[in-house]
Amino acid sequence: MSRTARSGAVELVYETFGSPEDPTLLLVNGLGSQMIAWAPGMVDAFVTEGFHVIRFDNRDVGLSTWLDEFDIDVVGTLKRVEAGESVDVPYDLSDMAADAVAVLDAAGIDRAHILGVSMGGMIVQTMAIEYPERVATLTSVMSRTGEADYGVSTPEASRGLMSPAPAERSAVIQHTVDTGRLWASPDWYDEDRARARAAAAYDRAHHPIGVGRQMLAVRASPDRTEGLRELDVPTLVIHGASDTLIPPDGGERTAELIPGAELLLIEGMGHDYPPEVWPSWATAVRALRDRAD
Repeated sequence: MSRTARSGAVELVYETFGSPEDPTLLLVNGLGSQMIAWAPGMVDAFVTEGFHVIRFDNRDVGLSTWLDEFDIDVVGTLKRVEAGESVDVPYDLSDMAADAVAVLDAAGIDRAHILGVSMGGMIVQTMAIEYPERVATLTSVMSRTGEADYGVSTPEASRGLMSPAPAERSAVIQHTVDTGRLWASPDWYDEDRARARAAAAYDRAHHPIGVGRQMLAVRASPDRTEGLRELDVPTLVIHGASDTLIPPDGGERTAELIPGAELLLIEGMGHDYPPEVWPSWATAVRALRDRAD
């Protein structure tokens, strides 16, 4: 059953799985990704390892609040950010980290294990820096530090990410399938599965302008170098050796900066999380929890 948390004026829809008596694992999504991207089988893998799991829709995506009152030129603002200009954006990664804390508050959780993928990795890194008392362990997956020289997309992946999506349902789904293939795990990409997930996401809450504002939040936020260097939290960094959207050096740099961080580089994994990697993720996060305990 879906529940609602409030972060200022933003409402965040979330769901819980497993026993609330178990340690909580908060899952944080990537750019434009709804909480249904955490497939039932993947959630079950974490529950089987003894976690109480929470997944939620970030602001501007899914069934959480859409901030459409902000009429902003996303492409033009991105260009200004890349040119080094100071810009005003509707929200940044600190606001999205505060959202994640608000979900924990609504669920009655004082301290949680947190795991984020891609943009979600940036959010949980920010959360660990700004709310260390709420974080039991940190797992950053297929993410980066925000430094310009690390985790830079390949030209092909970058063009795919920035390519304008069509409007009509079947074209949007095909576009999602085609661009996703550019950074997916090469040996594990399943087009039928990708098509089904794209259709489910479209039908639940198609909101492309929100994805643009999330991208602005990432690009306009400062890098986390100094904050990561000062972290004192058990940390696991997971990255795919075949990732082209955020290449492995993004994860390697993250693990290098965080004191005592463990790096798990998975051969064959790209910028996605197919069923083939679920067991290794769940086992590694459980082992991190056990070491922290």
